[in-house]
Amino acid sequence: MGDMERTPYPSDLTDEQWTLIEPHIPPEKPGGRHRRTDMREVVNAILYLNRTGCQWRAIPRDLPCWGTAAYYFYAFRKDGSWQRLHDTLRERVRVAAGREPTPSAAVIDSQSVKTTEKRGPAAGTMRARRSAAASGT
Repeated sequence: MGDMERTPYPSDLTDEQWTLIEPHIPPEKPGGRHRRTDMREVVNAILYLNRTGCQWRAIPRDLPCWGTAAYYFYAFRKDGSWQRLHDTLRERVRVAAGREPTPSAAVIDSQSVKTTEKRGPAAGTMRARRSAAASGT
């Protein structure tokens, strides 16, 4: 399926994007069955889900089955592949923009500090208010 036998979706990777991403896709595990899944199509399925907000089971049938896409999504999240890919692409974008590869400073605004400094008996003990309709009045 990876040779574009299907109509492409707007969320599909371009050849240039796949060239950047492919080296970060973990290889198949040694000693196991050979991977028959087209990993570019798996990433396309994950990107489709991300772009449309659909459920796993609603991924179109011309992409890899939802179970395969979900398996790789969660496996790559667990083994850190997504984070490494994200970090690499972020660094590439920063360098292309003429910036340092990694951010060097963190910013905390004054509202964040005030919120986290809240202490005392009232902090975190606010009760939820019920609407008049919900309370029967």
